[in-house]
Amino acid sequence: MTILITGASRGIGFSTLKSLVALDAQHKIYVLTRNTQALKDKIEADSQLKTATIEVIPFDLTHFTKEDLLHLWTEVDVLINNSGLLINKPFSELTEADWLAMFQTNVLGAAQLTQSLLPLMGQNGKTSHVVNIGSMGGYQGSSKFAGLSAYSASKGALAILSECLAEELKDKNVKCNCLCLGAVDTDMLQMAFPNYKAPTTSDEMGQFIADFALNGHKYFNGKVLPVSIMTP
Repeated sequence: MTILITGASRGIGFSTLKSLVALDAQHKIYVLTRNTQALKDKIEADSQLKTATIEVIPFDLTHFTKEDLLHLWTEVDVLINNSGLLINKPFSELTEADWLAMFQTNVLGAAQLTQSLLPLMGQNGKTSHVVNIGSMGGYQGSSKFAGLSAYSASKGALAILSECLAEELKDKNVKCNCLCLGAVDTDMLQMAFPNYKAPTTSDEMGQFIADFALNGHKYFNGKVLPVSIMTP
């Protein structure tokens, strides 16, 4: 199985990478990241990861073309759009650059990457699964918090995009779902809620995401699923 994941150099993404390898060391996993050396060092330091089939690919989600990618693979079974950017700032102080940066990473980057890889998905009668990693901040009806308006808006857009893609791609053997994560003990959570202790660890969430990425398409398509014990 060929699996692509973005934003896996640390936090939930790295934990998901570890869990994917633990579930099946035969998976071919490609990590698209700007932090190539840091991730390679972490892989080399892990006895299980360094023997797995993992390729770290230099990649900037905000600047790429389809031609940069299509020659790298013949098919893509799973795409996990995990990269995310959070800027914690009062609405009155947000700049145009802040809005553009978060929407470029959290929405447009995921959309453009998925679009670029479509020719490699749903091949040979197999179903491909696109998993967008959203947030409870972008889940309709959830609690919202000051300082996170642009972040929450971008994650809300990602959730709606997931529903649209599921409908548009259902006849192409491609399924798409969005996992809206609640409080997980990561650096990004600390940026939003300093000194808050989350009830879920990064490794626990990584295990859930890995299993969902491999099996969730058997039960869900076009779903925006809250994955949260609590929100701060």
